[in-house]
Amino acid sequence: MAFFLETLLGGLMAGMLYSLVALGFVLIFKASGVFNFAQGAMVLFAALAMARFAEWIPQWLGFQSLLLANLIAFVLAAFVMFAVAWLIEWLVLRHLVNQEGTTLLMATLGIGYFLDGLGQTLFGSAIYKIDIGMPKEPVFAFGSVFPGGLLINKEDLYAALIAAVLVALLSVFFQKTSTGRALRAVADDHQAAQSIGIPLNRIWVIVWCVAGVVALVAGMIWGSKLGVQFSLTTVALRALPVVILGGLTSVPGAIIGGLIIGVGEKLSEVFLGPYVGGGIEIWFAYVLALVFLMFRPQGLFGEKIIDRV
Repeated sequence: MAFFLETLLGGLMAGMLYSLVALGFVLIFKASGVFNFAQGAMVLFAALAMARFAEWIPQWLGFQSLLLANLIAFVLAAFVMFAVAWLIEWLVLRHLVNQEGTTLLMATLGIGYFLDGLGQTLFGSAIYKIDIGMPKEPVFAFGSVFPGGLLINKEDLYAALIAAVLVALLSVFFQKTSTGRALRAVADDHQAAQSIGIPLNRIWVIVWCVAGVVALVAGMIWGSKLGVQFSLTTVALRALPVVILGGLTSVPGAIIGGLIIGVGEKLSEVFLGPYVGGGIEIWFAYVLALVFLMFRPQGLFGEKIIDRV
């Protein structure tokens, strides 16, 4: 029982990190109706900015406080992502208002490749470390309940808590603020939102800024775990099944989908892997997403679109 719970907890923690990356896809799709293939590049670009600023700031300002350096680096990286969001809207999106979804999709592919190259030019292409002070040693908990206790990775636990707090803040933002309600109105109908005075360009800047902050937090956490390297863009590919499972238009769906994928990967690898030779964790999420595409293509919480002719 203890081993099962350890595996379950590990899956839940991994699932929260998948949800964090998937949120970037959902936020931009809700506001613009386009699937943002640049999300992986945004995660990498934000992580590179965070890692390099954290390295440069102690040299520039002449102090050695890790906490202060990380805090300043996070703020500077957030401003960089805001600038990227504004430039994307100003140079690309405002010229593509009311264009076909395929056109916007191709635009995000171009943005992704541009951010990959720009990140390498500005920040370098080596493997960088982000040290945000999260403890990496595992701990044993609930020793009075289970013999030997449950082995919990403290870094994964802290990362899951950070992701959960951000998800909660985003949920409050969308449900309780006037800007959040405007974002939901734009998601429902662009033209109707414009007709009642909601500025579409400003909304797109805001949602790309929010997606940039989400990418920064995701890149910071994944960079702390894996190191900041250009393979970090593939983390976004792990979030694709999450948005398919939860629904492209649902913030709660991204959360639930991430938890299902995370738990499913861990349990299948541990309990089914020995019977099929292992490797289930690599393809489990994609097979599950394929099943959902065949039987419920809108996902668990997505809106079913019916075209009447």
